[in-house]
Amino acid sequence: MTHEITLFVNPTAGRGRGAHAAQPAARALRDAGFSVRTVLGEDAPDALRRAREAVAAGTGALIAVGGDGLVSLALQAVAGTPTPLGVIAVGTGNDFARTLGLPVRDPAAAGRLAAEVLKGGGAREIDLGRAGDRWFGTVLASGFDSRVNERGNRMGRIAGRFTYDLALLAELAALRPIPYRLGLDDGPDLEVEAILVAVGNGDSYGGGMRICAGAVPDDGLLDVTVVAACDRRTLLRVFPRVYQGTHLDHPKVTVHRVRSVRLAAEGLTAYADGERLGSLPLTAECVPGALRVLAPHPGEPGHRP
Repeated sequence: MTHEITLFVNPTAGRGRGAHAAQPAARALRDAGFSVRTVLGEDAPDALRRAREAVAAGTGALIAVGGDGLVSLALQAVAGTPTPLGVIAVGTGNDFARTLGLPVRDPAAAGRLAAEVLKGGGAREIDLGRAGDRWFGTVLASGFDSRVNERGNRMGRIAGRFTYDLALLAELAALRPIPYRLGLDDGPDLEVEAILVAVGNGDSYGGGMRICAGAVPDDGLLDVTVVAACDRRTLLRVFPRVYQGTHLDHPKVTVHRVRSVRLAAEGLTAYADGERLGSLPLTAECVPGALRVLAPHPGEPGHRP
């Protein structure tokens, strides 16, 4: 194992927390005996190019300092390689870190944990989802939730911190069932009317909404959560339960566990790890053991339920 590792930093994550978090994380890693270099980028493509260069050059680990957006970029650089990924979670949602029981908004603790796992040589292997050439670690969203994202992005910064709330209200007003065609593994296509279909390698998105509450990131399967067609009143009753994962018990919710899923619906854009993925149709598959991550196994010291 090389003692030279790379901090992959988003200085704007969490309204500026990324820049501040890099310092205590780097200090913890240097105190543990590692040589640390920092990679930034002028924009997302430039940052990804630099991360891939660090991986190709043999860095001992790529450690993402930011939120789920930066983790998503980092996955594109390390997935399928021996290079482990560390996460200093200081973004807004931090769902990837939550899925793995990593410290959230505690960069010094996260840095110490990454160093301990590196020194012990015990990086954990987990699965990743893949749709086309894009990897994802948490949830691929399509339907009501992705439409809220799309509308919020179109609104830009006009509504400031109320953008998501206004986009949510607008999509509720326009709520209609979506005719989906689903292909689960090698089975025949299913025609369903749904409000949303979420595909989870991890269990949560949106900062702790456990839409795929039973998903386990190292079981070789994706959890497909289907919320069937319902009216606004039912959706408003069911949706708050997503934070505890108890929505899965509702009769309008069905879960399938599959190795791959084909999604088709007219006029829908999918998001994965909170980032715009592209229009349906698409196929998402689970790739077992695609990532080595600097995280303890459940039940080990340092794991945060």
